[in-house]
Amino acid sequence: MLNWPAVHREALDIFVRYLQIDTSNPPGNEKPAARFLGALCEAEGIETEYIETAPNREILVARLRGDGSKRPLMLCNHTDVVPVEAQYWDMPAFEGIVQDGKVYGRGAVDMKGCGVMQLIAFLLLKRQGVKLKRDIVFCAVPDEEAGSDWGMVWLCEHRPDVVDVEFELSEGGGGTTRFGREEAKLFSVATNEKDICWLRLTAVGRPGHGSVPHAENSAVYLVQALNRLIDWERGLTFTPDTEAYITRLAEAGLMPTLSDRAAVEERVKNSPELLAMFINTLNLTMLDAGIKANVIPAKSEAVIDCRLLPGQSKADWMDRVRERIADDRISVELYSPDQGEPARVDWDTELFRTINAVVKEAMEDAIVVPGMTIGGTDNRFLRELGIPAYGFIPCLLSPEERRGFHGNNEFLTIENLNMGCELMYEIVRRMVV
Repeated sequence: MLNWPAVHREALDIFVRYLQIDTSNPPGNEKPAARFLGALCEAEGIETEYIETAPNREILVARLRGDGSKRPLMLCNHTDVVPVEAQYWDMPAFEGIVQDGKVYGRGAVDMKGCGVMQLIAFLLLKRQGVKLKRDIVFCAVPDEEAGSDWGMVWLCEHRPDVVDVEFELSEGGGGTTRFGREEAKLFSVATNEKDICWLRLTAVGRPGHGSVPHAENSAVYLVQALNRLIDWERGLTFTPDTEAYITRLAEAGLMPTLSDRAAVEERVKNSPELLAMFINTLNLTMLDAGIKANVIPAKSEAVIDCRLLPGQSKADWMDRVRERIADDRISVELYSPDQGEPARVDWDTELFRTINAVVKEAMEDAIVVPGMTIGGTDNRFLRELGIPAYGFIPCLLSPEERRGFHGNNEFLTIENLNMGCELMYEIVRRMVV
C-alpha cells in the first residue's frame, strides 16, 4: 500500500521548486529544469540522459526498462512556459507561492503540474520494483510554447529511438468541473488537435503628416480588413471526433442528440470553448503600426492566431481569408512554421480504455469522452508517426484554473495535484504490468 499523504507532500515540494525555475519561452533556457527533474530520477538510480538541442536547452529522457513483452509507453511533458506580464499578476510568477490551498506560478497548469504527476508515477513504480512489461520513458522537452523546433520536432528528427513507443501521454485534455452552466465531472481525452495557422496581414499606404487629411493611411486599410474578419460569420463543421464527443455527452444528458442538429448547434454557439471545436478560429493577437504620433504610417501589420480543424488546408484557409478581406492592398502570409497538418489517431485503444476505467472507478459519476485539443501540443508530431498520443491531465480543473492557461495568476489546487498524482500512477501502472 502506498503512503499517499507522504507522496502528496513530496509532490508538492517538487512542484513548488519546479515552478521557481523560470523557463519563459522566449528565450527558453530550459536546461536547469531538465537537470532538476533529471536529478530526482538519478537519485533513484534511474537511467537518465540529457540531450542538448541548443545552448542552455536540453531534453531529459529517463527510462525504466520492461521485459519487452509490450512496446514502450512515453510520459511526455514540456518544461518551457509562456512569458509573464508581471504587472498584471497579484504575486510573483516564479516563486511557487502556496496560498489558500492553491499553488501559484507560471506553468502551474501549463504544464509543470502535469509533469510532476507523471514524474511521481514514474518514481513510485521504480521504488516499488514493479515488474514492467513495457519500458516507461519519462521525457521532458523544451520549446513547446514556441513551435517545438528545439524540443519534440528535434527529437523526432534526430533521435527516433526515443520516440519509438506504442503510446504517449501529454497535455491537451483533462477534467473539468463544469460543462456550460452545468456541474459535471467531465474528462476529455484529446486524441486529435487543431492545426496552428498564424497569419500576418500587411497593409502598405502612403506616409504623410498627421495634421493633413489623408485617404491612403495603411493603418486604416488594416483596421478595415480586421473588422471584416472579426464580423465574419462561419458555419459549424462536424468531424468524426466531434460527433463522437457530442454523442457521449448526449448519453450523459449534457447535450442534445445529434438527431436534433439545430439544438446541438445552438448549444455549441453559446460556449466559446465548445465553438472552437467546430470552426476555424481567428483571433487578433498582435498589432504594429506607426513610428511617431504625427506621422501617418507607411506600413501597418497585424498577426492573427488561426486554428484550423483537422483535414483543413492552410493554403485554402488563407485564400478564404483573402476573399473575406477583399482588398488587394492587404497581403496575407503564413507567420507560423508550416509543420504539416495534424494527423488523427484512433481513440478505441488500450490506453483510452485504461484511462476510462481508472477515472470511473475513482468517480462513479465521471464522464469520459474522446476530445480534440483546440490549441497546439507536442502530441501532433508523434501522431504523424502513427502513435496514439493522447492529451490528458488527470484532475478536475475549475473554470478559474482553466483561465490560467497563458493567463494571469495561474494556479493549480493542491487537491488537484494530489488527485492527478493518484490517477496518473494508476493509469500508468495498469498500462505497464
